[in-house]
Amino acid sequence: MSIFKGLNGSALRVWGFATLVALAVFSVTRLGLLGYSVLFNDQLLSDLLAPLAIGTLRDLPVAAVAASPWLLFELLFSAKWRSRLRWPLFAVYVFALLFVGVSEGVFWDEFSTRFNFIAVDYLVYTTEVIGNIRESYPVGKIIGALLLLTAFIAWILGRPLHAAAASDATRRSQLGWGLGLIVLAWFAAGKLAAPEFSANAYGNELADNGWRSFVAAAGQNRLDYRHFYATRPDAEVMADLRRLSGHADVTASHSPVMKAAHVTQRQPNVVVIMMESMSAEYMATFGNREGITPNLDRLAGEGLLFSRLYATGTRTVRGLEALSAALPPQPGMAVVRWPNVTNLNTLGSTLAARGWTPHFLYGGYGMFDNMNRYFNAQGYQVSDRTDFREGLVQFENVWGVADEHLFDQALIDLDRDAASGKPLFYHIMTTSNHRPFTYPDGRIDIPSPGKREGGVKYADYAIGRFIEMAKTKPWFDNTLFVIVADHCASSAGKAKIPVYRYHIPAIIYAPKLISPQRVDTLASQIDLAPTLLAMLGLEGDDHFVGRDILTTPPGQGRALLSTYQNVGYLKGDLLTILGPKRKIETFRISADTKEAHPVATDQQLADEAIAYFQGAAMLMERHGRKGSPGRPRQLADLS
Repeated sequence: MSIFKGLNGSALRVWGFATLVALAVFSVTRLGLLGYSVLFNDQLLSDLLAPLAIGTLRDLPVAAVAASPWLLFELLFSAKWRSRLRWPLFAVYVFALLFVGVSEGVFWDEFSTRFNFIAVDYLVYTTEVIGNIRESYPVGKIIGALLLLTAFIAWILGRPLHAAAASDATRRSQLGWGLGLIVLAWFAAGKLAAPEFSANAYGNELADNGWRSFVAAAGQNRLDYRHFYATRPDAEVMADLRRLSGHADVTASHSPVMKAAHVTQRQPNVVVIMMESMSAEYMATFGNREGITPNLDRLAGEGLLFSRLYATGTRTVRGLEALSAALPPQPGMAVVRWPNVTNLNTLGSTLAARGWTPHFLYGGYGMFDNMNRYFNAQGYQVSDRTDFREGLVQFENVWGVADEHLFDQALIDLDRDAASGKPLFYHIMTTSNHRPFTYPDGRIDIPSPGKREGGVKYADYAIGRFIEMAKTKPWFDNTLFVIVADHCASSAGKAKIPVYRYHIPAIIYAPKLISPQRVDTLASQIDLAPTLLAMLGLEGDDHFVGRDILTTPPGQGRALLSTYQNVGYLKGDLLTILGPKRKIETFRISADTKEAHPVATDQQLADEAIAYFQGAAMLMERHGRKGSPGRPRQLADLS
């Protein structure tokens, strides 16, 4: 039949040829990521072979969609222009495929995942991201190599490309078949998209396609909890949340740690130091033998150490959200990045009502991730890289100033504000322990750039230097220093949520106010704010979802964790994960092997998990995803 002649048309053949080229690049990319996982992530090759076949099946429709512009080119342009432009455009096409493949490798090196919401976010902050890549990798050499490889591939494939373009089929018949096949490819790409087919997160990611995952992430940056996740009746959720958060009657015994508010005539100052990407695994306190955190280890021994505290997520905005607002992590975008969110119940606003002036000081540019707008909207006085004293900064990279310069500026600001006689509250956010891991020469014995170990050791050096300089200040004796990470250094692991990766240090250091103590209660980042308020004698002002760690009964500790889609509730050795499509899974976490083994779901734990995450969503509902000026409801309002 004449209608089928279109299948042999030049446009369709060129499209098919371009699809095979994309498929080949996708396959090579997957092989590269597999090799990296085996060599550097301690994965077994046998565990990752299945994703090769599954991934190829998923790649095919994505490749067809990626190559579909070739169909339009062949159908819409005249023969003259097709002949002139076909090879140059093919070279651009090949370069784009190779460039994205290399970009996936860079992203995998940092996050051990295919493109996700982080990659989408990074497109918004191109200056920082491009600068980070330029300072971390030999970009010029990589681009040069890609250009040479592109020229070689385009030369080799030039003849078959032109051969595919030879045909006498009518454009009308080709257009009909082409549009139909494109729709089919889109449909197949969607139906074959779900990457989870095993308990090994690396395998699931390898079986996915980076182009598909990027497009999916662009639409999943905002996830409505009620629409996608398991729910319970609102009244039950709020009743459980009040109980779990310690806002019902608490019968636990008081902590032996002195309440700082009762020690002096004036309320103590509070200085929170949030360290970029600092995992507990780097400290000797937690078993590390490299000797890269001598200052943090000393402070942990001389202060109040929370030895089992876990980050809520894997990005800075999650840590800022957890410490400032004590909110369980919501799926998708952290509250810090929501537009126009004002009047949150934050640590800063609570202290401001009692006489403190809250400050947020950042070593980078606060427009990144909406930090300046968020903290300004919550009543903080905000300072970032643009506000540093002239001549103070001697070293910086794309993310911000060296930590020692950040702390130098902090000392200037603290000295200035201490003269007011009011108690001080500063939330300081560092940047140095982040790729490209560059820092001033001569500070530590690891030359810059020093990879992760160098970044950690320099960050440790800068904190130690800051504390020693602070000891010379008249306000030091009446100051609580809270040292905590924003998130862990890496979130890579076999499990859907690799719990051990979320373990972060948390220290409260105040040698004149509190005695050294190690607290082994399982805890979350969201618990630091209410714990700090309790130490200041301000429990009655606490309407946070988190709870005071120091009065949490034994066995009642828990941690709240998240990726951008999955949220987890850790209690004891059981991790309950809530996922999209109202999915509930439970895993037993091995303390020795760190493996996660599926087990039957405990309904009580599932109910508690839902209470935390649905409850947090309810508390934020007045703001909506676009934000509103209304004040979120407090737990006290939801009795």
